[in-house]
Amino acid sequence: MSTYQQIRAAVLEELGQPFVIDAVELEPPRANEVLVELAGVGICHTDLKMARGYHPVSLPAVLGHEGAGVVVDVGANVTSVAPGDQVVISFNSCGACPNCVSGHPAICDHFHQLTFACRRPDDGSSPLRRGDQVVNGYFFSQSSFATHAITTERNLAKVDGVELDLALLGPLGCGVQTGAGTVMRVLRPEPGSSIVIFGVGAVGLSAVMAAVVTGAGAIVAVDRQPGRLALAAELGATHTIDTSNIDPSALSAAVHSCTGRGADHVVETTNVSAICEAAFESLAHGGTYAHVGGGGGSISLDTGALLAGRGVRGVIQGDSIPSEFIPELLELHRSGRFPFNRLITSYPFEDINQAVADMESGATVKPVLRMPG
Repeated sequence: MSTYQQIRAAVLEELGQPFVIDAVELEPPRANEVLVELAGVGICHTDLKMARGYHPVSLPAVLGHEGAGVVVDVGANVTSVAPGDQVVISFNSCGACPNCVSGHPAICDHFHQLTFACRRPDDGSSPLRRGDQVVNGYFFSQSSFATHAITTERNLAKVDGVELDLALLGPLGCGVQTGAGTVMRVLRPEPGSSIVIFGVGAVGLSAVMAAVVTGAGAIVAVDRQPGRLALAAELGATHTIDTSNIDPSALSAAVHSCTGRGADHVVETTNVSAICEAAFESLAHGGTYAHVGGGGGSISLDTGALLAGRGVRGVIQGDSIPSEFIPELLELHRSGRFPFNRLITSYPFEDINQAVADMESGATVKPVLRMPG
């Protein structure tokens, strides 16, 4: 019979209510699983959407999907990592569907189940319990709002030897790679081309830094928070547009004034319908709109504008292969070209609800919870 170990986790007891730090029991890793002791975990807007009912999940549950830590134990079939390895935990994928085989695991045919079910896909079980009560603990196949997490080796990117504080690396597993990958892996701006990023939270600011890496010319940051626009400028944005005083209908003209002819590339992170539509309208002929902001909703597009060669692309997780792309981003950071740590504010694990409040108010761009010990 499995021997569970006691850990601490931030448990979601009720939708829309604060997280509760509590003792829970964690099962040992199965044959294809890995046990990671967390050093830190980022908080993502997807965590908050789930906590407010964006997707049905049985409660109680443990969320969290931007973990970083040290491998403690591995299952019998695991070959790519070993105890003692430092890792960032990202998303899971099946590895066998056509998209996975062709190098696009972020659009795995089974992504939805592997991400949001909060249960193992093979038998519907959870590695977490509290006494006789099952706690759903497989969110993004990691549930890393905890001191320890059970995950899979397909989730992991090894980061041994990195000079940065391991606790701060978790956001590379989702928000940072999403913004950077959208630019570097999907849009791939030509040197000197223009790119406009609508919404400069953690994802958008990562896109700004990636645009600088690609050698883009006009890099336009659009947001309603002056502090974030100022940070975008410090990170390499050549122009900023403050939407707090501009009607969405005027955004396209504002973009044209910055770029001269509209945008060659657009990254849309807000998922606000009026902003999405304005972002599409701001494209130059032949430009590409990348939709990154999640959460459902709908927008209206002028089909005539599509005939001008404008393209629309949905992007999740930056279309990244985490085990390859995360080390690439860390190397860019080491060379001083991708200072993602400037987005991060760290909090003790016990202050998770304060970190959430600061994130929602805009006081913090990317909160990271540091684990005790």
